[in-house]
Amino acid sequence: MPDHTVLYTDPAWLVGPHGIDSARATVERDILGPSVELRIGPGRDGRYLLDDPELLRRASGCDVIVVYRRPVTAELLDAAGPGLRAVVRQGVGVDNLNAPLLAERGIPAYYIPDYCVDEVATHTAALALALERRIIPQHQALGGGRFDIYAGGVPRRVHRRTLGIVGFGRIGRAVARRLGTFYHRFLVYDPYLGRDLAEGYGGTAVDTLGELLAASDLVTLHCPLNDETTGLIGESELRAMRPDAYLVNAARGALVDPVALGKALESGGIAGVGLDVFFPENPHEDPRWRTVLEHPAAVLSSHRAFLSTEAEASSRRRVAEIVRAVLDGRTNLPGRI
Repeated sequence: MPDHTVLYTDPAWLVGPHGIDSARATVERDILGPSVELRIGPGRDGRYLLDDPELLRRASGCDVIVVYRRPVTAELLDAAGPGLRAVVRQGVGVDNLNAPLLAERGIPAYYIPDYCVDEVATHTAALALALERRIIPQHQALGGGRFDIYAGGVPRRVHRRTLGIVGFGRIGRAVARRLGTFYHRFLVYDPYLGRDLAEGYGGTAVDTLGELLAASDLVTLHCPLNDETTGLIGESELRAMRPDAYLVNAARGALVDPVALGKALESGGIAGVGLDVFFPENPHEDPRWRTVLEHPAAVLSSHRAFLSTEAEASSRRRVAEIVRAVLDGRTNLPGRI
């Protein structure tokens, strides 16, 4: 009989070429030890069933629940029962962790805020430079049998342009160090930070989002998703941007209104967009994204900016160490919300 029970609702790293394989949870079993029963959320055909009643049954009696993209709900907490000691988010964002609900119930919540700073900053730069240098239309033309240096149009000289960074936390600062070197200057909008911090990184803080949008040739988003930032970039914000400006979002999909973005692309209100995130997670599940998905000036990826062999290994190890510490009676741990 195990001493403790832990549920991982939807760990992406268990999905292999032949579906969900619990035998791949070697890191977790090594750190948690033989006295812990490790449960995995139900799945089918390589996809986790996040709303299946079986998930709630597997949550019953758990000491700790680890979520990836499964939202934390009252139903999930009720299914776990009064013995639930913590919930851990295997990732940087906390929008699906439901911290207010956990606080109301007195259940500690944890996340891993910094395991993929390198990866997201690199991916952001990749999206931005693919837009600036028109890499996708060049690839499509050459791969389609046409050698044409003008396919996709003539790029601009980036070093004469302005980069705008919205949100200047860990990732925003890493983007400033990397992508900022390509641009003449970079502006920062973050209402929760003093102006001096941006200057310490070689940038200039502005007082309003509108000021940044109007002055930037490429705008990249690096803010959390909450009540204040949901729909941050909508019709009026896109109108404030220059018609030759690009928008990049590798933060959270719901920061951007998909309908307004589609209209801005179709009308030439902005020059292009680079997206790694959507809401819902899979944009093909929401027809509002269709215009963006099909637009030739869009560079898109499937929410993988965080991904690397090293980042995944670090995330798995750190989450398992938090779980082990909680089971050992410790709660004052890194990543507590």
